[in-house]
Amino acid sequence: MRESRATGESKATGAGGVGRRFTRRQVVAGAAAVGAGAVPAGPVGRAVADGGTGTGAGTGTGAGAPGVFGPLTVRPSDRRYADLARGANRRWTGTPDAVRLVGSADQVLAAVQEAVDTGRKPAVRSGGHCYEDFVTSDDVRLVIDTSFLDGVGYDPARRAFYIEPGARLGDAYRALYKGWGVTVPGGTCPTVGAGGHIVGGGYGALSRLHGLVVDHLYGIEAVVVDANGTARKVFATREENDPLRELLWAHTGAGGGSLGVVTRYWMRSPGAGAGAGGGAGGADPAGLLPQPPSELLVSTVSWPWEGMTEAAFCTILRNYGRWCERNSAPGSPYASLFSQLKPAHRSAGAFSMTTQIDASVPGAAGLLDAFLAEVGRGAGIAYRVDDRRTIPWLHATTSWPGFTAPDTTMRFKAKSAYMRKGFPEDQLKAFYRHLSRGDYAGPMSLVMISAYGGRVNAVGAGDTAVPQRDSVMKLHYVTFWQEAADDARHLAWIREFYQDVYAASGGVPRPGDVTDGCFVNYADADLNEARWNGSGVPWNELYFKGNYRRLQAAKARWDPRDVFRHAQSVRLPGGA
Repeated sequence: MRESRATGESKATGAGGVGRRFTRRQVVAGAAAVGAGAVPAGPVGRAVADGGTGTGAGTGTGAGAPGVFGPLTVRPSDRRYADLARGANRRWTGTPDAVRLVGSADQVLAAVQEAVDTGRKPAVRSGGHCYEDFVTSDDVRLVIDTSFLDGVGYDPARRAFYIEPGARLGDAYRALYKGWGVTVPGGTCPTVGAGGHIVGGGYGALSRLHGLVVDHLYGIEAVVVDANGTARKVFATREENDPLRELLWAHTGAGGGSLGVVTRYWMRSPGAGAGAGGGAGGADPAGLLPQPPSELLVSTVSWPWEGMTEAAFCTILRNYGRWCERNSAPGSPYASLFSQLKPAHRSAGAFSMTTQIDASVPGAAGLLDAFLAEVGRGAGIAYRVDDRRTIPWLHATTSWPGFTAPDTTMRFKAKSAYMRKGFPEDQLKAFYRHLSRGDYAGPMSLVMISAYGGRVNAVGAGDTAVPQRDSVMKLHYVTFWQEAADDARHLAWIREFYQDVYAASGGVPRPGDVTDGCFVNYADADLNEARWNGSGVPWNELYFKGNYRRLQAAKARWDPRDVFRHAQSVRLPGGA
């Protein structure tokens, strides 16, 4: 077991373990811009210390280390407070006593210890994309902002790549691909922070080909708090003989804010580098993580709502679901094809389907054409081709807007579902009813139906904390709007829509033959309430199924004082 409470650099990131890296701190210091081809050998920048004034001046804990940002404390009197007290969802604005911006694991350690010692509830933010008020609730007094703890690089001592929690996915993809030609199969929104995305079991456009991002998680460094109230840094790996292995397992899908603060993730694919070269740096880094396609054939097609009958609409969704049923086994010829069918409310005028496929797959264009033809077959209304081209993978992943959600700096509410089969007829009719309602207008109200499965389904339900390992589609219900005055209207619509789709199972996608619960990263606090969840299945089982008791055991060991908690954090054993 490796752990430290010293104020120096973490043992997990000591000499020999830094390797090449890329961080936002370099940008702050005037170093190479984001995405530069050459990745410096170490952090470059200036230290910004915290004297408690919110100005960055002083000699507080953690200051003075070359190239390390912070710590910096922003209080309500600071003009930056309004920005830092909220995340992307404008429905939620917090009122913490302070926001602590940190740039190292030691600064996180100090912030957590301070919160415990002063009795202030902490919450952690990386990219700020939390859907609910888990970081902004009234009882949160100290927000620990890890956006400057954002390194990405290769650690030769561990033969693994590291990603720090503040790294945005787009920046991580650029650094990994430009530096080593590798990637992780994470999400499609480039501004999402790695911190919450990874621990929630994130997925993306390469997941059918390479699994979930946590399927490649090798190790973590985290700050936890013991029963005596002492914050400490610990390092856990997936190695069978690691006494902290259960802590690593819990971070493969528990969601953020339940166990501690991850300060660094290490990524290496299972089996990669085993026995390579007999030394710490013997493995070629390019073989330790998936190598993405060089180019993608991308496509966007759309169907107009004008002339769209219930029969036509249901045919398109029925065809899509049946295609996913037949083509989502690991090793399918369509493994590299990822698609999102996005039926939007009628007020949008049309709805679209975006698709990508590895352009190097033999017959890729034909496979795409066959897929498009099958989805539209029998609908009686032709789709329009809005975009079709072959583009480099990195450009498609970080710049192409095909899979990126609408503006996430608006007000929004979301829900989720896993589908083990195609859509039953009652669900198809409910989709049509609510998406074609004439008494509601929401041009940014839609469902993103992602093709799922593939390598995701090659992993056992208990191998990670993500138990949904035989689904063929993943659904993301979402509505975006601008004004607080419209909250009630949009919330009522999405709640009624969701309840109607799953009316046969208590208003939620209860685990069963057809549906298989919900995705923790699409947090939905409505699942806690009986008026919206009449299934008799609690929120924690909808997210975690049979893995929840094991997560509670990890909670009891690593956060016995329940320091890290929110409306849907893992409860201590016996907790509601």
